[in-house]
Amino acid sequence: MTSILAAIGFLGVPALILWACVRWPFAARLEPIVLCYAAGLLVGLTGLLPDSVAPARTGVAEASIGLALPLLLFAVDLGAWRHLAGRALLSMALAVTAVVAVSVALHVLFAARGTEAPEQLAGMAVGMYTGGIANVSAIKMALGVPDARYLLFATADTAVGALYVFFIIAAAPAFFRRLLPAFPKAEQEAYAHDALPAALPRGRRAVLPGLVALAAAAACVGLALAVAPLLTFMAREIAIIVLITTFGIAGSLIRPLRENPMATPLGMFLIYVFSFAIAASLDLKALAGMDPSILVFVFVATFGSLALHALLCRLFNIDADTFVITSVAAILSPAFVPMAARALRNSAVLMSGMTTGIIGFAIGNYLGIAVALLLARGG
Repeated sequence: MTSILAAIGFLGVPALILWACVRWPFAARLEPIVLCYAAGLLVGLTGLLPDSVAPARTGVAEASIGLALPLLLFAVDLGAWRHLAGRALLSMALAVTAVVAVSVALHVLFAARGTEAPEQLAGMAVGMYTGGIANVSAIKMALGVPDARYLLFATADTAVGALYVFFIIAAAPAFFRRLLPAFPKAEQEAYAHDALPAALPRGRRAVLPGLVALAAAAACVGLALAVAPLLTFMAREIAIIVLITTFGIAGSLIRPLRENPMATPLGMFLIYVFSFAIAASLDLKALAGMDPSILVFVFVATFGSLALHALLCRLFNIDADTFVITSVAAILSPAFVPMAARALRNSAVLMSGMTTGIIGFAIGNYLGIAVALLLARGG
């Protein structure tokens, strides 16, 4: 019963926030996604949720993002996206370059101050910020990282990642649009019909399209869960994301799904749910007594690579929206790309973020392990 009530709460709070944004203009100006993330942080940091609801919170977060990805990808126009692909891939290459450069620099600094096995931290940082936590788990096993150190790193990443996400959704679009070129207007207009809405359409006529869209998204998730165990050459978490993305893109080739009026609004509502649930998972108690040097390492690796990536994008004339979406794809994972696309109010970059994020998944293990071994050998 507790889990059911918790799940209802995780769905209900974003629904109330969305209702408030429709009813009150001042709330709409703050953006539903910002309010959902802020509300989640408030719940998590104040310790309002008992530990017993953690499974429900995790389940809601996983289910919401699993369904949201195909719902949002159904609207993708593959023909229009090909014009953005080259710029997105270059930006992702610059993001990987930035992560590796900052991680190596941190290794040098931490080695000089006598930190034990700093190459492990560098390797995990490279894997985390080109792919995600699934990559770090594999790197941990490959490098023999102690469990305690791995858990400290993951905990620090949760705290710093919350700051990064809040910056991305609340300030990054306006901030980086002042520093980097604007996204090409003609290319964004090609996706004007896919604009991400702020609220769900109303009326009985929305029910049947909504059910069809949800059923199709559920089929994508079900197929991904069924096929993932067959892909033994990659981690299960990565395989599921790759397969859901693949099936969602395949769905976009079916015209009734691509033109379904409820797919994108439902997908965005589920992104609000995901944002609230993820933010509510931050627990300050987990940070108490941890080694502050690891927190410093993770903070500098995250925001240092963000800053260097932005500088490189300025040098290579990459636009602000492409920079932000590929930064999120690298530093977080494809799961957070729809959230960033919503913050940017630019659905044209959704496919770019998903594709580059999957590339990050693919190279994260190899790159993280290679960097760590080279640094250990050189040190």
